[in-house]
Amino acid sequence: MGVRTGLVSVTFRQLAVEEVVEVAAQSGLAAIEWGGDIHVPLGDLPAARKARALCEDHGLAVAAYGSYLRAGSVDREEIRTAVNTAAELGAPRIRVWAGTVGTAEAGVGDRMAVTRGLAELSDVAAGSGIEIAMEFHRGTLTDEVDSTITLLLDVGAPNLTTYWQPPVDLNDAECLAQLEALMPWLSTVHVFSWWPSHTRLPLSGRESLWRPVLDRIAKEPREINALLEFVADDSVTQLATDAAKLHSWVPTA
Repeated sequence: MGVRTGLVSVTFRQLAVEEVVEVAAQSGLAAIEWGGDIHVPLGDLPAARKARALCEDHGLAVAAYGSYLRAGSVDREEIRTAVNTAAELGAPRIRVWAGTVGTAEAGVGDRMAVTRGLAELSDVAAGSGIEIAMEFHRGTLTDEVDSTITLLLDVGAPNLTTYWQPPVDLNDAECLAQLEALMPWLSTVHVFSWWPSHTRLPLSGRESLWRPVLDRIAKEPREINALLEFVADDSVTQLATDAAKLHSWVPTA
């Protein structure tokens, strides 16, 4: 199936939904992950329908509903609302966060709560044919590979997957080792070039990372999203440049 390129809408929080769609389409991207903070707020079904229709009009897929639900501290009503919003959006998956503390700080109770929360999220979403995908992020139980895999195995839901993105200041070799370990459960990669720390570079600034990442995910028999996020200077022009570079690196069959 290969790599599907796209955009995370939070990259341009300052733009209206119409503008986000235009920018993505003009850059030749194939899909959008819609954020639940501004563009498609939780429970705002008209906003979800609007984003879906605009994507359809421009030949774009919806990659995911990027929620800010924190597994372990979400009630069932919020879960149902998120699933309904994702369904109206036409999103095949909902991105969620694995709790509110990092692996090193988490106690047994924290991990149990997050595991139970992910199981409930996965169960409710499965009823609508929707995946749950964990953001791979510091300050949560997916801040490193072993903890992420433990959650995936402990929940054991067929519709629970994970994202991956390069942790700040991790070198290329360590990033690629993480990617390989998570590959059986990987649905999406968030693509950005920060180096060092939070310094935003053009995507080409980390070609030594992204070319092998794209080569690797292209070998998988399923479709995996490569979604651009957090471009330098929040610039629409930079997005076009980065998208062109991303497409030039995606292996062709």
